[in-house]
Amino acid sequence: MRIWLDGGLRDADGARVSVFDHGLTVGDGVFETVKAERGRAFALTRHLERLATSARGLGLPEPDLDEVRRGCTAVLDANPVALGRLRITYTGGLSPLGSDRGDDGTTLVIAVSEAPRRPDTTAAITVPWTRNERGALAGLKTTSYGENVVALARARELGASEALFANTVGQLCEGTGSNVFVVLDGELHTPPLHSGCLAGITRALTVTWAGAKETDLPLDVLERAEEIFLTSTLRDVQAVTRIDGRQLAERPGPVTAEAMRIFDEQAAADTDPR
Repeated sequence: MRIWLDGGLRDADGARVSVFDHGLTVGDGVFETVKAERGRAFALTRHLERLATSARGLGLPEPDLDEVRRGCTAVLDANPVALGRLRITYTGGLSPLGSDRGDDGTTLVIAVSEAPRRPDTTAAITVPWTRNERGALAGLKTTSYGENVVALARARELGASEALFANTVGQLCEGTGSNVFVVLDGELHTPPLHSGCLAGITRALTVTWAGAKETDLPLDVLERAEEIFLTSTLRDVQAVTRIDGRQLAERPGPVTAEAMRIFDEQAAADTDPR
């Protein structure tokens, strides 16, 4: 495997980041996961724009997006995969032990690994922990992922692939690595960004392409929604057939199936939708 590290390709064994990197010691970093198919990154421009937005929100220096784009191309050329998870990580770099940042510049790592193609359906759970829609990191894609690790482990224990959070006022927010959509009276809805959810790339495309409404929704909407689906970079649009103890249809419902069809069609027509 060849990895991009701070300006050039390195062999995996030679790609080294300091043990004092702020991304490692305190989670001071941002990242993007990009779907790559047959050497082409999907929606890369949108992902790079969000990387820069997250970096600004965290107070990191503006990333050199031209370098990031070059690094993505180099990594995909050096590591051919049919379907891959392209991971871009940008951190505060070498820093003192503690929350203060150092003066030695940032760290940029880009790597890719093969990814399995997701099934059309999955199960999800809700968890008792909340997203803080008023927190300093709300809406940013940072490497501070501890609460997602805990919640996803709970989901795996219960035979599910995703855990869904409410926010501090009891509204439906998001999953550990996905956005959530529900169908009510035949209409498609998803929580708005002010709920504290991440501005997902697949979420935004699905809102536009499938005509979803951004709506404040209580968490218990999951108990009565006619259909539920998740969106993310590697899930695309994925139907939820079980949520907690509630069993939904075994196959994607009509609204979900149509959203899946539209997403696949539009994504095939334009690999870098703006």
